[in-house]
Amino acid sequence: MITEQTITVGSLEWFYREVTPTNSNHKPPVVLVHGLPSHSYIWRNVMDNLEDEGFRAIAPDWIGSGFSAKPDKRDFPYTSAAYEKAFGEFLEELELEKVSLVVQGFLASVAIQYALGHADAIDRLIILNTPLSPEVKLPWLMQQWTIPFMGDMLTQDPLLVDRTLEKGSGFVIEDKDLDIFRQPYLKSSAVGRALLTTTKNLKLSQTMKDIESGFSGWQVPTLMLWGMADPWLSADIPEKLAANASNIEMVKLDEAKHYPQEHWPKEVSEEIVTFLRRQLV
Repeated sequence: MITEQTITVGSLEWFYREVTPTNSNHKPPVVLVHGLPSHSYIWRNVMDNLEDEGFRAIAPDWIGSGFSAKPDKRDFPYTSAAYEKAFGEFLEELELEKVSLVVQGFLASVAIQYALGHADAIDRLIILNTPLSPEVKLPWLMQQWTIPFMGDMLTQDPLLVDRTLEKGSGFVIEDKDLDIFRQPYLKSSAVGRALLTTTKNLKLSQTMKDIESGFSGWQVPTLMLWGMADPWLSADIPEKLAANASNIEMVKLDEAKHYPQEHWPKEVSEEIVTFLRRQLV
């Protein structure tokens, strides 16, 4: 059963969802990281499946997203460096010394940066449709959030979530689920301001250069689990990484798009569990 938790780390309150199985397999906890503009609810079905297989799983809402704190940009700069530092402090506060990390989406690249700098804390890394190359650009739908005046209006519209998740996934999301994705936007204007600031400060080009450089010496077992019909991110880079490194493998989900975990949770969960259970030689 998924429980909802909060924890205060320094001046920041994090919201996270967690499953703790009664039949633990004693593997490292799995931390699942969301992208924009969703929150941890997007991992709900995968988390249920992980619990059934004996994995403890934790999915936080990024600061500024979902039900976590949304501080003013004077108190939290919403930069990649600030997010990476806060993420590390979150894991430390939960006493998660070693985890398997699952990431997906724009902003989730920050968790990859953390992993590349803290390889000893990562048992395995699983990457679903996340930017990895300096050539990656924000999709036009997200670029609009950074345009003066237009961005201020768009990021205050709760239907932004519907448009983005359904555009990226290519499939209709049930109203009962959209209601939960929209809730933060209906409760406070702060989440829209945080989204606008985060998108402006992503600076993907530099972040991707750091990731590209970090993978050159990366030895942790890694799975690229890729929705091949993604309208925003090509499979070229994960394919290249998998072809050139013995510790990186790739599984293709031919019909899945940018948010594979939303409409293909069974297939995503099966691949994650298989990879996490495999004995390495």
